[in-house]
Amino acid sequence: MAAEVRARAFWQTRIASARSWAATTIPPILALGNSYTSSMNLDLAVAAAKQNYADARPNSAAWARRAAEVLPGGNTRSVLAFEPFPFRVERAEGKYLWDVDGHQYVDFLGNYTAGLLGHSPEPVEKAVRAVLDSGWSLGSVHRDEVQLAELLTDRFPSIEQVRFTNSGTEANLMALALATHTTGRSKVVVFQHGYHGGVLAFGETANPVNVPHHWLVLPYNDETAVVEAFRAHGADIACVLVEPMQGSAGCIPGTPEFLSLLRNQCSSSGSLLIFDEVMTSRFSLGGAQEVLEIAPDLTTLGKYLAGGFSFGAFGGSRKIMGTFDPKRSGGPVASLAHAGTFNNNVISMAAGVATLREMVNPAVLDRTNKLGESLRKDLNEIFLQAGVGMCATGQGSLMNIHGTAGPVRSAADLAGGDDRLKELLFFALLDHGFYIARRGFIALSFEITAADVANLLTSIKEWSTAHRAPV
Repeated sequence: MAAEVRARAFWQTRIASARSWAATTIPPILALGNSYTSSMNLDLAVAAAKQNYADARPNSAAWARRAAEVLPGGNTRSVLAFEPFPFRVERAEGKYLWDVDGHQYVDFLGNYTAGLLGHSPEPVEKAVRAVLDSGWSLGSVHRDEVQLAELLTDRFPSIEQVRFTNSGTEANLMALALATHTTGRSKVVVFQHGYHGGVLAFGETANPVNVPHHWLVLPYNDETAVVEAFRAHGADIACVLVEPMQGSAGCIPGTPEFLSLLRNQCSSSGSLLIFDEVMTSRFSLGGAQEVLEIAPDLTTLGKYLAGGFSFGAFGGSRKIMGTFDPKRSGGPVASLAHAGTFNNNVISMAAGVATLREMVNPAVLDRTNKLGESLRKDLNEIFLQAGVGMCATGQGSLMNIHGTAGPVRSAADLAGGDDRLKELLFFALLDHGFYIARRGFIALSFEITAADVANLLTSIKEWSTAHRAPV
């Protein structure tokens, strides 16, 4: 009780201070009209946008105060945090979200790609409800895990056998363990700004929660750096772990030449190539690897493949995956164990079977990816015509808006971008009833229509015109 009183008093003081600031500051901002050219004016505009956002969401603010008392930073998933506080969702259906203050949003974020099917898709909901009637904490094997494995091996030719995990992070951790074990080598090539899970993130500085592999961190899309790394360390490189398109870094596609070089270098040196397709498997029925016509040795999966429930998987050839066969004994490579109470949990397995049998097919993937390609093209045209220093990168149904005019080949090209432009756009779109990530990330779901995209583009065009650079 005392903690609640302290929290209430703290936030009341902050709100009073913010309102006092707004009363004296917002009128001068409004007087600026459409001219946001100076750094100070941008700062004032962002502050005003945050204040307007907060004033319209008192219930979310109250929940933020409660959350801050028991959750560090008020959340348990860092990517969801933004200032002044995130709106709190009350319910979701189809393509819509509703928050506790009664605002409705068209969801263009798709839970950072896990929500490809939209919210509460009927085939998945039906499958999960049915399986719950038979019990859900079995401590045993069951039919759906076999059926889901068959569906995945049919979909990805490079995967002959697969094992399940609870997330893409776990899938990548197990793939790395498998690669280092089977090759007997220690070095792992990854790429700057790559993200393969909470303990496998490679930003500007070392991530203190990363697992302690012997990392070789190279620039993304830099073919020369790859050749030099293999020349110097090839005999010790166990594997290369790469996203065919870097997602968290800003939806930056790997060039076909770069990714083909990785395949050739791994083949020549006896290293394994691991494609992290947790995000990119939506690019076609066979994932990015099918589009690129590059077969990795191991593939990691996750996100939407269980219809929005917790899921991960990794797979490859029988020879490599056979390392997990407990009947294997002796030989040059001993067997490995792979534990996990919820690896084959009945909810994710049933949801995955329903997803792949009833919802994911070439036609719907093609429609959604084409809609994304069109959206990204139109976004870049709008920014160019308005003279706004922004651009969008990505592939298919995934993209990211950046505070720079580009071009963007790697995350290093984003260093001079203005994050305040993205923040202003983020709050403006919320006002118009559209939800994208604060960082500019967009992931289309099957529920998003051409009309939804047209409405989003209208709002962004209006915003871009209002923030047109002076001639």
